[in-house]
Amino acid sequence: MPWCDNCDAYRAPTALAPDRTCTVCSNEVDTSDLQGTSQAKAPWHFWLMVAALVLYLGWRLIEGVIWVADRF
Repeated sequence: MPWCDNCDAYRAPTALAPDRTCTVCSNEVDTSDLQGTSQAKAPWHFWLMVAALVLYLGWRLIEGVIWVADRF
């Protein structure tokens, strides 16, 4: 976690200057614990819900097309 000792505050990695210094006090911030971290993946049940939503909306679209075709 990037922590500025001079400001005594957490600094988000995106809030740091390009040279990894604090934008408030220009102190060098230790970012060694950020090396090798990656974005967290979405859990499997999220993708299951996305798939179920796509199937449901696809089926509703087919029903809507059939309903419109029967009306005309």
